[in-house]
Amino acid sequence: MSDIKQRFDEAVDKVRNAPSDGEFKPSQDFQLKMYGLYRQAVDGDVTGKKPSLINPVARYKWQAWKDNEGTSRDDAMAAYVAEVDKIEARYG
Repeated sequence: MSDIKQRFDEAVDKVRNAPSDGEFKPSQDFQLKMYGLYRQAVDGDVTGKKPSLINPVARYKWQAWKDNEGTSRDDAMAAYVAEVDKIEARYG
C-alpha cells in the first residue's frame, strides 16, 4: 500500500469516527469539499448526469465531485489528508 493511500485511509477513519459533539463544526461547504475529494480519490472522475433541480442534495454532491474532475486519485487523497491535518492541528 502506498504511503498516501495509507494516510488517506487513516484520515477517512478519523473523519468517520469524529465525535459529533466535538469542537469542530464543519460548514456545508466544507462537507461538500471533503465529499468531492473523497469521491475523486475513491472513484475517479464523476460519472452520470447531473441530478435534477428537484433533488438539490444529490445535485450539490455531484457538483462537489465534478469540481475535482481531472484531479488524479493520489492528488485528491493528498488534498483530503491535508484538510484533515489542518483541522487536527487546530482542534486536536
